[in-house]
Amino acid sequence: MSNLLLKELRLSASPIAYFFTLFGLMFFIPGYPILCGAFFPALGIYKSFDYAREANDTMFSALLPMAKRDVVKGRYCFVCLIELTALLIMAVSMIVRMTLLGDLPAYSSNFMMNADPFALGAAFLLFGLFNLIFVGGFYRTGYKTGRPFLAYIIVVFPCIGVFETLHHIPGLQWLDEYTGEHMGSQLILLLCGAASYVLLTLVSYRKAARNFEKIDL
Repeated sequence: MSNLLLKELRLSASPIAYFFTLFGLMFFIPGYPILCGAFFPALGIYKSFDYAREANDTMFSALLPMAKRDVVKGRYCFVCLIELTALLIMAVSMIVRMTLLGDLPAYSSNFMMNADPFALGAAFLLFGLFNLIFVGGFYRTGYKTGRPFLAYIIVVFPCIGVFETLHHIPGLQWLDEYTGEHMGSQLILLLCGAASYVLLTLVSYRKAARNFEKIDL
């Protein structure tokens, strides 16, 4: 499996996928929908799928002396590595923003979602949806990327809009707090987001592996 992951990292990945992980730093931007920082790494992964398709990587990988299920697992490992790298950058940005920069007027009076554990949990969920909709959708055919990515776009931006709106609803203002008594509740939501990421990714992988085994390339 390590060799498959190295193949993905060195041969199949588009360089832009690595660059777009840095968009996790969007968690520092005040007055901006910071969850777009989860969209750009997904866009980089999409470009990697496109890049690999044009290089006929799917056919090459399927001809290797290994189960087609393992080929899918290698690709999912690559996807998760990119996503978790972006999430790590978001987490570091969140901690710095909550501690060292929390008193800056640009953050304390921010109308948009603040970088807090709830926002990080929401980012986990968005990546899980990407794995379910786009990565799983790709393995229905083994070559179509545009349609599943469009389906993800149709889902992700309304989700970002919902998350940005929630803290404006009376009684839910605590979702946007980064200090005080509600930190425990936000950490629970972060764990729920992380759990949803794991669950959606596993469901997507199992379905993708079954579909890819049936595809006649």
